[in-house]
Amino acid sequence: MDLLRRELAPVLPEAWEQIDEEARRVLKLHLAARKVVDFSGPHGWKLGCINTGRLKPIQPGPVPNIAHALRESQPLVEVRAAFTIKLLELDFAARGANDLDLDPVIAACERIALAEDGAVFNGFEDAHIRGIIEASPHAPIQVTAAVDWPHAVAKGKESLRRAGVTGPYALALGPKGYDEVTAASDEGYPLRKRIEANLSGPVVWAPALKDGALLLSTRGGDFELTVGQDLSVGYYAHDRENVELFVTESFTFRVLEDKAAILLKRA
Repeated sequence: MDLLRRELAPVLPEAWEQIDEEARRVLKLHLAARKVVDFSGPHGWKLGCINTGRLKPIQPGPVPNIAHALRESQPLVEVRAAFTIKLLELDFAARGANDLDLDPVIAACERIALAEDGAVFNGFEDAHIRGIIEASPHAPIQVTAAVDWPHAVAKGKESLRRAGVTGPYALALGPKGYDEVTAASDEGYPLRKRIEANLSGPVVWAPALKDGALLLSTRGGDFELTVGQDLSVGYYAHDRENVELFVTESFTFRVLEDKAAILLKRA
C-alpha cells in the first residue's frame, strides 16, 4: 500500500479504469505549462526538495576564522483536490456501464491543473515558487484588439532576441486570447496559423493566464518544472453511499533564465 491507499477503496477495477482515463483526458487538456517548460520527473513521494547548487553564508559562524554556509534547496509542494462520487454510480461499471457520471473527477482535475499552472505562470510565494510572469524583466506588450495578436507576438519575439534569448518560441494563451486567436482572421487568413508560422512552436490554451498570454522560449534550460509524485487519484474514506477520493501531486518550479519570457497583456 502507498499514500494513495487505493487498495482500501470500495472501488472496483472497472470503475478505477474509467476514473483514471477521465482524469488523464482532462489533465492533458488543461495542463499548459508542461507543454512549454522543461519537465523533470516523476521522482516519487520521497523527493522533498531539489538542490539549487547555491550556498547561503552563515555569519558569524560558531568557530572563529571558519567560513560557514548552508546548502540551499527548494522544497516541493503537495497539492490535493478532493471529490466525492456515489458508490452506486461506481458499481454500475461492474454491470457494464461505460458512461459513469464523472463530473466530480473533471472538476477536481481542472482545479489541480489550475493550481500547477497558476504556480508556474503566476508564482506561489508560500510554496517558494517564483512564477514566470513576476520573474520576467520585460515590460508587458499591450494587445488592444484581436487582430493585434500577430503584431504583439512579433514584437515580443524581437524583445526576447534583443535579450539574447533564441527560439523556438511558444505562446501560452489565456481563455480570452485563445478564443480570439482561434476564431479571428486577418484578411481571410486565420490568426492562429499566422502566429504559429512565426513562432516555430506551439500555441497552447492556458486557463491559468487571466491577463493575456506568455511568449516564451522553448529552447530548453530556462524553466524547470520538477515533479515528485505525478498526478494520481487516491482514496480518503467512504460510507454506505459515497466514496471520497482525491487527485494529488507534488512539484516545484524554477525560473533559470528570467529573460526568456514576456507577457502579452490583453487590454
